[in-house]
Amino acid sequence: MATKKKAAKKAAAKKPVKKAAAKKPAAKKPAAKKAAKPAKKKSARKPNAAFMKALTPSAALAAVVGAKPLPRTEAVKKIWAYIKANKLQDAKNRRNVNTDAKLKVVFGNKAQVSMFEIAKFLGKHLS
Repeated sequence: MATKKKAAKKAAAKKPVKKAAAKKPAAKKPAAKKAAKPAKKKSARKPNAAFMKALTPSAALAAVVGAKPLPRTEAVKKIWAYIKANKLQDAKNRRNVNTDAKLKVVFGNKAQVSMFEIAKFLGKHLS
């Protein structure tokens, strides 16, 4: 038994005591330098020709936006200007427009139209 104890002591003495090793932060690699590229000039954004094409409004729409041919985008702007000027936007739900006599003809005799339906009805009156 004594030999076993001596052997165990020798084995314990030979094992080095491990200390908690402090981890070193990983060394950061220097960022690779990119070759300087000449700055590209941003060209002015070109509008889609379909939107800018002048269309003739129908007689019902001409009562609101005028009889001159105008692009679809301008027609929508003029419709909204008319709605705001006559305070036709619904007070509770601002997405809806209450139609008056002129707009009722354009918007298919509906008393109230959603702002998302305006473009749909407008397309029928532009040619």
